[in-house]
Amino acid sequence: MEIETPHGRALAEVDEAADPRLLLVLTHGSGGGVEAPDLLAVRDAVLAIGGSVARVTQPFRLRGARAPGSAVKQDEAWLSIVAALRERHPGLPLVQGGRSNGARVACRTARAAGAEAVVALAFPLHPPGRPERSRAEELRQAGPPVLVVNGDRDPFGVPDEKDTACLVVLAGEGHEFKKDPARVGEVVARWLLSPGSRSSDPLT
Repeated sequence: MEIETPHGRALAEVDEAADPRLLLVLTHGSGGGVEAPDLLAVRDAVLAIGGSVARVTQPFRLRGARAPGSAVKQDEAWLSIVAALRERHPGLPLVQGGRSNGARVACRTARAAGAEAVVALAFPLHPPGRPERSRAEELRQAGPPVLVVNGDRDPFGVPDEKDTACLVVLAGEGHEFKKDPARVGEVVARWLLSPGSRSSDPLT
């Protein structure tokens, strides 16, 4: 599904659940794509619990850029993307998320998008070796509950538990979740099914 935004074309790859109970919209990091193992694992796990999943390639990646550029423009494009996907899936609770830079976008835009929850994978708390440049405020200001899944060896740091609704730190994992990406999917699905994970009733 191609989506026109104020800042270029985006592409959404949508996997539909037979009788969907939510719409999860996921996106990639600055230099990666929607085929990242953890994003695929989350897709599979959420489909298994009855969620439709859209994996979004943002305009800057379709242009071939490795860096997203202006956060304001990236967020504007993201809100256009989510609005188009919601129009195609009316009435479904929205959960949005992504990995790394995509997790930051999902947090920054959660209120404006009307998301009921955010899934932040490998949230880059700070640039490697620069803990003074913390991005924790993006988590604190997200609005809806945020699940953060990070590896304990992530050079971008690990957020503080008090800044999230739920923090899961996976032992031995780095920024890419190379050891056991399926575990990431299991964590996300379990959280979405748990009471209090979303602002309305849980899926159960």
